[in-house]
Amino acid sequence: MIDPGPADCVVAVAVDSPRHTGLGALDYLSEQPLEPGTLVLVPLGKREVPGLVWDAAQGEPQALPAGVALRPLSAVLSALPPLPADWRALIAFAAAYYQRGIGELALAVLPPELRKLDNTRLLRRISKLRLPGAALPAADTHDAAPDGVVSARPTLNDEQRAALAAIAALAADPPAPAGPARAARPVLLHGVTGSGKTEVYLHAAEAALQRGQQVLVLVPEINLTPQLEARFAARFPGRVLASLHSALTPAQRLRHWLLAHLGLADLVLGTRLAIFAPLPRLGLIVVDEEHDPSFKQQEGARYSARDLAVWRAHQLKIPVLLGSATPSLETWQRVQEGRYLRLPLELRIGGGAMPKVRMVDMAQAWQFASTQAEKDRVLAPSLLVAIEQRLQRGEQSLLLLNRRGYAPVLHCSACGWKSGCAHCSAWRVFHKSDRTLRCHHCGLSERVPRACPDCGNLDISPMGRGTEKLQEQLATLLPQARVGRIDADSTRAVGSLQQQLKAVHDGEVDVIVGTQMVAKGHDFRRVTLVAAVNPDSALFSSDFRAPERLFALLMQAAGRAGRDAEAAARSEMWVQSWNGNHPLFAALVAHDYERFARQQLLEREQAGLPPFAALALIRADARTAQVAQEFLLQARTVAQGFGGITVYPPVPPPVSKVADVERMQMLLECPSRTGLQRMLSLWLPELDALRSQHKGLLRWAVDVDPLAI
Repeated sequence: MIDPGPADCVVAVAVDSPRHTGLGALDYLSEQPLEPGTLVLVPLGKREVPGLVWDAAQGEPQALPAGVALRPLSAVLSALPPLPADWRALIAFAAAYYQRGIGELALAVLPPELRKLDNTRLLRRISKLRLPGAALPAADTHDAAPDGVVSARPTLNDEQRAALAAIAALAADPPAPAGPARAARPVLLHGVTGSGKTEVYLHAAEAALQRGQQVLVLVPEINLTPQLEARFAARFPGRVLASLHSALTPAQRLRHWLLAHLGLADLVLGTRLAIFAPLPRLGLIVVDEEHDPSFKQQEGARYSARDLAVWRAHQLKIPVLLGSATPSLETWQRVQEGRYLRLPLELRIGGGAMPKVRMVDMAQAWQFASTQAEKDRVLAPSLLVAIEQRLQRGEQSLLLLNRRGYAPVLHCSACGWKSGCAHCSAWRVFHKSDRTLRCHHCGLSERVPRACPDCGNLDISPMGRGTEKLQEQLATLLPQARVGRIDADSTRAVGSLQQQLKAVHDGEVDVIVGTQMVAKGHDFRRVTLVAAVNPDSALFSSDFRAPERLFALLMQAAGRAGRDAEAAARSEMWVQSWNGNHPLFAALVAHDYERFARQQLLEREQAGLPPFAALALIRADARTAQVAQEFLLQARTVAQGFGGITVYPPVPPPVSKVADVERMQMLLECPSRTGLQRMLSLWLPELDALRSQHKGLLRWAVDVDPLAI
């Protein structure tokens, strides 16, 4: 440690430290003033760690207490331009709202590769982005449409033109004569599946690019990114596209992040992490399928990329487009309140129609089943006939079963043994393809036992059904059909998803069996029948959001049928249910999202649930359930002193043990979002002090605006 010399400057540096440490920006000595947002290396204890110069007063050092000295910076990565003020404001807001440390969040959203580079190597990486005689390497510049993607511009219909005119008006809204520019209202592009929302995105992006601005497009899942990227590449040859998602290698992620940060990328497409991309010329944000729960991070800083997109657009006073056929109820309520602008797209492109929804009463369909084999069949006889009719016409069918594997559990009929996981409070799923029992929570995988481990009975059998079993039964019932399965297991290998989707588009598959992976974002032109095989389990979930997620999934799945106008009239969606009279299905049959939303919002208002209240969830992980519960009970006692907050007793989540770690959770509810934030900022530091009193407590975390309860 050294005392500051007369020429030294004091700089505040945010380092990667959890919120509970209480460390904000730390002071270090620098030989020269540094701009906020500069990446540096600093000593922290015995380690050397990356940090970011943060917004704080710089200049002559203040008098330090006796015996205290500041340490100098280890290095300055001057090759990288400082991260801009609007990016730092986004980080500061997200850290405060989601109760995380600023340095913890800021360093977490930067490419990990940055931690490994010194100034020389970073400068070399940046110099490789430019080539003599070209703006960028050919790998990042798109001069031609990818194979199979048509770059011709389709003719817009009246609804699309009206939507684009409204978006253009928001983007061109001039500032008041005596004041700053007004923030544009967020736009909900509420369009049924197949109504041409992507074409609206493309035209809005084109307008932003012509203004010299950058465009950020967020999609919920990685498997949708290449498809959308191909559409944008085909439409904007010569423009630079950068992708940001977890499937990239560290080197690729750094390269694409640098393209965005340096302003070289015109368009950035990615999953939720892309919301933190620094974009110096950002002029438009698009959030496709804004209702999708994948936009909420479930580990570490549990942020919502959709909500941060709205905040970022408001801060920059630029348009943000939220696209969905089934908007989240929070977004829909803001439309009702006039805070968001709704732009409807109610017509399918090319004159297509939404498929007719047919309910199958499972109790009635199975009342005449006489053999066990008939009772074990996944599909009702009438649905099987409908699939055969599609086969005869050369059309495709899509069967949605949101459970992978062959069966959820193996069972011994003699003693009642089930294939539970030794490390989790969950069943190990039977995968017949490789004869394994796998836990989908901790990853434990073992060979299927030859006999019951408890009683030695050789007759152990699968219970329930998954996509593997459905595929096997279809191969038996429809031997002439080419059946393809698309789920997380069948697409594990690199490039396998793209190969399977290509086979579907090329007509090499007659029946597609899949999980929710195939229910959204795909343009299957030959599909005229979609069937939801077993959707009932979500109707009676303890999670109040389960009906909303189920309705969105079924509406999205229905949208895969009838996308070709010529086949739209004979397109159908079949729903097999034991509870066909449920109000959710009544709204689904009518394709009436507004009816469903109205009913759900009424129930939530009566129950005091979001969007009419603000929630936070405190999660505790410990070696025993008792330790986790005692910590939360003591935390609840401390919280009793805060008025206006309802703190519910701690309870275990549906899967209470994962990888030998016991989990408990405690819900906080407040009518006011501001009141909840104020309470959390005062209460959480006290919980940090409680942690040391509970031996065996591994970790605890807060989840603001939780999606799953």
